[in-house]
Amino acid sequence: MADVSISSKIDFEKLFFPRAIGIIGASLNPTGGGFFARVLKGRFRGPIYLFNPRLKGQELFGMKVHGSILEISESEPIDYVVLAVKAQLCPKLLEEIGIKGVPFVTIFASGFSEVGKGNLEQEVIDIAKKYKIRIIGPNCLGVYNPAGGLYINAVQSKKAGNFSAVFQSGGLSVNVSNLAVSYGCFVSKLVSVGNAIDLTYPDFMEYFLYDDKTAIIGLYLENLKSQKDGRRFFESAKKLNLNRKPVILWRVGFGEATKKAIMSHTGGLAGNNRIWEAVAKQTGCCLVNNSTQLAALASGFKNIKLPRTRNLGVIGIGGGSCIELSDTLEKYNLKIPQLDEKTIKKLSRFLPDVNTNVTNPIDLGGQGILPNVYYRVILALDKDPNIDAIVFVKDPERFSGFSEQVIKEYGFGGMDLNQIFLKYMRKAKKITTKPIVCVMLKISEGFEEYKSRYRFKLSLLNRFIPVYESIDLAGMVLDHMNTYREFLQKNNVYPK
Repeated sequence: MADVSISSKIDFEKLFFPRAIGIIGASLNPTGGGFFARVLKGRFRGPIYLFNPRLKGQELFGMKVHGSILEISESEPIDYVVLAVKAQLCPKLLEEIGIKGVPFVTIFASGFSEVGKGNLEQEVIDIAKKYKIRIIGPNCLGVYNPAGGLYINAVQSKKAGNFSAVFQSGGLSVNVSNLAVSYGCFVSKLVSVGNAIDLTYPDFMEYFLYDDKTAIIGLYLENLKSQKDGRRFFESAKKLNLNRKPVILWRVGFGEATKKAIMSHTGGLAGNNRIWEAVAKQTGCCLVNNSTQLAALASGFKNIKLPRTRNLGVIGIGGGSCIELSDTLEKYNLKIPQLDEKTIKKLSRFLPDVNTNVTNPIDLGGQGILPNVYYRVILALDKDPNIDAIVFVKDPERFSGFSEQVIKEYGFGGMDLNQIFLKYMRKAKKITTKPIVCVMLKISEGFEEYKSRYRFKLSLLNRFIPVYESIDLAGMVLDHMNTYREFLQKNNVYPK
């Protein structure tokens, strides 16, 4: 857990690991307090208190409903409340929450400054300050922390990882938390902050700096409310990046329609895009454009170490495919240099002259069906002094097109070539020292092909080999990882 005495004066342990939770506005309504009750029931390990004066004395989801939070005795401390009622009811109920001494509240409702009700928002802020309540939101889902039993969606993973995030969007919070898992990157802590009228990005970023369960940070940012927040964001982001906790920033607001949507969503101005590009460059943040890029890059940081240079060794199947690989990767400022003469001689010993190419990119041709050939090529590239990362293309459904007779002639009769390939990759991963990335292209569609790709991807991720569905995605990841490494070098903290 974080040393919160260093990171900030806010005791975030009570937010991320509350002793008890209250849900105000609990009902059978699937979009209100009932949603949170359903999600947390059976997952949060402490007491959950439900509140709704209209349902007082009844049971919801097997839990008793109370009329007011003031009915709970002082011997039963509640550290975190989800306030799931209409915006106009929030001030009165926040007073009761303050009297009870609850330190953290998520306000689920929208309907504040983003729709012109600035006075209502200010009233909420004033009450929170009076009772020293820290607010997440309004217009958000709150906190996902699997280690603390906190969830904001019923389908989120119970496995905790080292990826933490702050998002202004609740829906995108859920999407990215699940998408990251599909890339082999599990969440430590994720906070949906909505309008962020109180707790905002720098507050959580300062906490993440000292949280030993956070190694990678993802941010979805529509706006910051003040220059003070901007300065704190800048300082926090730079500290995180220099301390080898890479910050991945998905900054939105590039189009005019988007800027209008941001104003109506979280009630803030989008800001100047060029300024944000400069901020990213000076702080070391990795700027991405969508949820897939954010999750994919988090997977890269989680599964492989930083490449020492931009020099790639590339393995493909077919001349045209190798040209596509090179053309696409070089668009991302990546280099595909000539191989060392020793490597070329080594490859020439087991790769035939026909239908192959032992220069970089390496075209395996028909030899690409053979798992042991891939293995030997990867090991050769790992020893090459001109190469600092390896990218290989593999489409697992390709093997299904070969007859049993052909597979038998290759010496793998009666075997699953995908499984054999994965065994060789496990061996290669144990021996190699350089980052290895797989591009898993889709060459056909169907239920069986989908299952094949899913199993193949999962097996490689379990071996800490990131898998991407396009060359562009792999190129983007390696470009950002190299840019991050160059930022560390510029500040004299790499390879320390």
